[in-house]
Amino acid sequence: MKITIGSRGSDLALWQAHYVEEQLVGLGHEVEIKIIQTQGDKIQHLSFDKMEGKGFFTKEIEAALLSKEIDLAVHSHKDLETTPPEGLRIAAVSYRENPTDTLLIREEAFDEIMLLELKENPIVGTSSARRQTQLKSLRSDIELKDLRGNVPTRIQKLRDGQYDAIVVATAGIKRLELDLSDLKVLELSPTLFIPAPAQGVLGLQIREDDHELNEALQAIHNEDVAEVIEIERAVLKQMDGGCQLPLGVYCIKELEEWIVYTSFAQDKSSEAEVNSYQSTQKEGLVDTIVDDLKDGIS
Repeated sequence: MKITIGSRGSDLALWQAHYVEEQLVGLGHEVEIKIIQTQGDKIQHLSFDKMEGKGFFTKEIEAALLSKEIDLAVHSHKDLETTPPEGLRIAAVSYRENPTDTLLIREEAFDEIMLLELKENPIVGTSSARRQTQLKSLRSDIELKDLRGNVPTRIQKLRDGQYDAIVVATAGIKRLELDLSDLKVLELSPTLFIPAPAQGVLGLQIREDDHELNEALQAIHNEDVAEVIEIERAVLKQMDGGCQLPLGVYCIKELEEWIVYTSFAQDKSSEAEVNSYQSTQKEGLVDTIVDDLKDGIS
């Protein structure tokens, strides 16, 4: 069958679209990619919390799906709202790339004896409320500064001296195979610095009534990944959060036990609190976590 994929135009978004394209072509499908600009791409001068609504990087692509301009949208799963637009569904998810965050540090700001290997009073770039609150909980002397742009643009801003360090998703660095030899690279443990729900995973979105494409996508669907990010995303949904809620959730399954790590702050100016949960029962686990997080608010 012929499939038109909708994608943002950034290097990383196109890598993701081409990755899915290769898999589908390998299964005998004809595939083309159509680039769609989103609100998040157009508005680069505002931090995310100043922008109206949710779905900054998805709305226009989802509209193209609904109008049948495209058949399939490939998203960074963490960018998707927890309640899909009416008429759309996630038909499949990818493998999970390394879900961690990475701190990139300029040589001049590196201090290996300090926590996070950063000199005193560093300027650190990130527009993520989740990352900001976790950085505050680790180092009170950090000066936080908003950081926008695609991954190569963010790294260039660091090299230009606008920041002493920046935080980016490790998945983007790995997928783009970026040369970081001039920078200090510190990968942050996902059990200590908690990633965004579904970080490192691609979400493949289609129209609900496109049964033929849904069936075709099952050949590349990763059920094990779907199982753990379902828990992560369910916590996010019950906390009524979008990508600017200061919430990290990371779930792993070891043998028959679920282990979930969370970080949460009441707002982006607060320090995050990190907790962990273990259960052999999936049922009720999300409710337990959410009740605990909400107790912390009250």
